[in-house]
Amino acid sequence: MNIRTRKAVGCLALLAYIALYAVLAASLGVALAPLLPTWAELVFYAIAGIVWIFPLKPLFAWMNRGA
Repeated sequence: MNIRTRKAVGCLALLAYIALYAVLAASLGVALAPLLPTWAELVFYAIAGIVWIFPLKPLFAWMNRGA
């Protein structure tokens, strides 16, 4: 697979992953909202807003790998 095709497939995978992650994180946040104090909700959303990037490192490495 050439690099152009790999980047196109990677971009589609990235968009799908971000959409799924956002829905799951928001759903979990809403489910936890009645159980957590306000400061804990803030911590949850701050962590959820950062953690999404870590599983994408292999995808980015694959997208930029030479042919």
